[in-house]
Amino acid sequence: MTESTRTAYERVQLARDKDRPNIREYIEHLFTDFFEQRGDRGDMDDRSIVGGIAMLGDTPVTVIGHMKGHTLEENVACNFGMPQPEGYRKAMRLMRQAEKFRRPVITFVDTPGAYPGLEAERHGQGEAIAQSIMLMSELTVPVISIVTGEGSSGGALAISVANSLWMLENAVYSVLSPEGFAAILWKDGSRAADAAELMRLTAQDLYAAGICDRIIGEPESGFAGDCGAFYAELKEQLTTEVAALSAQSGSALRQQRYKKFRTIGDCRG
Repeated sequence: MTESTRTAYERVQLARDKDRPNIREYIEHLFTDFFEQRGDRGDMDDRSIVGGIAMLGDTPVTVIGHMKGHTLEENVACNFGMPQPEGYRKAMRLMRQAEKFRRPVITFVDTPGAYPGLEAERHGQGEAIAQSIMLMSELTVPVISIVTGEGSSGGALAISVANSLWMLENAVYSVLSPEGFAAILWKDGSRAADAAELMRLTAQDLYAAGICDRIIGEPESGFAGDCGAFYAELKEQLTTEVAALSAQSGSALRQQRYKKFRTIGDCRG
């Protein structure tokens, strides 16, 4: 099957594939001198969000991303990539630090959504997501977000309010899962494939709509083989984009980010 003949739901399934690289693998291949920072300085360290300081070539950057595992044990340890509010508070702590020291922020998005459990709600899940969105909107440093797998709901948006939003060619980005959409619209979660077509959630759909700024090609043989060329190309693109954005003033970056998100869905052109 060629890239162009895949259905939307086939891309959803590829986006969820357990063999796709996670945030730690991107850090290993794209950055050097990574120094991880843990905890929200209030309650705990949420392992579904990984973040810290790293070098992208000669440029210090802040890296933040959702963490998913490749095995059941790894996924249990990181709550299947579904952050608690403490995870978003950790991300915000790193963003404020990046703002203070003028470091570009690079985020990697791969989550089925923020954790919807009772304890998370009790600890302020909705507020943490809203605060993170507001903080990212106000940053005066460059922000690049890359949707590497599944980017769903506010759990994804909380770390993807960016100057430049990129997506891997088989990544998806949407307000909720196709299964959830089908259950709400038709009271039938088994119609997820139909929902995926209606939702326009693929990288190709979102690029055409002006929401995704760049589509990153994936290795032809998938991620199980040699991915050296894939990482090298992505690193080169990131380096170029960081340099271009860093040449703009802080106020220009903030205004561009604000305008980008305010015009999403504007059919007036």
